[in-house]
Amino acid sequence: MIAEAWQALEKSIFYMDGKPVGTVAAHDPELDALNYDQCFVRDFVPSALAFLMKGEAEIVRNFLQTTLTLQSHDPHMDCFQPGAGLMPASFKVEFIDGKEILTGDFGEYAIARVPPVDSSLWWLILLRAYVKATGDLAFARQSEFQQGIKLILDLCLIPRFEMYPTMLVPDGAFMIDRRMGVYGYPLEIQVLFYGALRSAQELLIPENGGKQYLYDVKQRIATLGYHVREYYWLDLQRLNEIYRYKEEEFGKEVANKFNIYSESIPLWLTEWLPETGGYLAGNLGPGRIDFRFFALGNLMAILVSLASEKESQQIMDLFAHRWHDLIGYMPVKICFPAVEGLEWRIVTGCDPKNIPWSYHNGGNWPVLLWMFAAAAQKSGRKELAEKAIAIAQQRLSVDKWAEYYDSKNGRLIGKEARTLQTWTIAGFLVAQQLMDNPAYLELISFEENAEQIKCAV
Repeated sequence: MIAEAWQALEKSIFYMDGKPVGTVAAHDPELDALNYDQCFVRDFVPSALAFLMKGEAEIVRNFLQTTLTLQSHDPHMDCFQPGAGLMPASFKVEFIDGKEILTGDFGEYAIARVPPVDSSLWWLILLRAYVKATGDLAFARQSEFQQGIKLILDLCLIPRFEMYPTMLVPDGAFMIDRRMGVYGYPLEIQVLFYGALRSAQELLIPENGGKQYLYDVKQRIATLGYHVREYYWLDLQRLNEIYRYKEEEFGKEVANKFNIYSESIPLWLTEWLPETGGYLAGNLGPGRIDFRFFALGNLMAILVSLASEKESQQIMDLFAHRWHDLIGYMPVKICFPAVEGLEWRIVTGCDPKNIPWSYHNGGNWPVLLWMFAAAAQKSGRKELAEKAIAIAQQRLSVDKWAEYYDSKNGRLIGKEARTLQTWTIAGFLVAQQLMDNPAYLELISFEENAEQIKCAV
């Protein structure tokens, strides 16, 4: 099965000027390609990690260089153009008049025309992984890469109408690329933002203005880390605090800083949350907590040490206690629970692809297996990773490496799922490689941040 997966991953590689520069999203022979014949930045991350762990760094190096040339540099304000620093959601190589032309999609062609917030963040995290794997720090210290990092930071750290260190994000701007009621400060982006900042901190050099960037990054890492840990965390103790909140509090030293109403606590949560489990909420804003569990944000929070060691254990405890809901017949459910009924109509706009327990509305995504395996390794819960991988081994090859799975516990292949989905293949390979050699965890994980702890104290 592993040999089959490697063969499929290698078939997904596409080239420019004879050099491997990325992998197509999927090569399902039974469906129209649409944009699945392009290389998506977020999709390529597990492919890149698989290649790096195998000792094949050339394609990752080429990918980083290629996407850097596509980064937007336009400093002028134009509502129909990507802001300076933005990385494309995807790119492809086209043949025009006999020449190879590289083109990127910044959201101009995307469903609902939403630009990718996460591409730039994943690019920084992957650049660090490449340096970790190869030891080639000089690669990231080239002037064009230093400038690329600074442009991303300019885009992320720009002054705003904000009082929080978190990043404001529209619906559909990251892996959950359709309307799912995640507008505001979704956990996934805050965690990727944190990981990208920590990557930049390791990669930036003080020369040529880098010292000020490093100072700004250090400050944001501390405040962002404190903010997410302090206000996003949910366990039974925290739930009891919210339930007994006083409302409409005014002043600086108040408990209910976001004016959350206790009536907003969903009934399902009080029964579902186990005694020893906990997790980071899906979103937080004025008068609102999104109590849904989002897997990618929580798993990545463990890897980048945005979750403390104790919180990491509680997140993995939640998976262990609610295995049927969050893992089921195919690891891992993207979010829990699904939105249904009138809420589904309002939140998704009656999206027929995001019906309850399908796609991004509670579907199961095997690509998340690599994050689950990595988080389990980092938190010392290897047995959970082994159990999840064993489930995936029974179905992935048989189901032709499907994109996602439907139903409340992932028993059905997704109604519109592609087969030979590249990040499904790569996610499985990375999970296996992490189990065979836990040292690979260093490529994607971070240790506890001392400044963040100091800020909390």
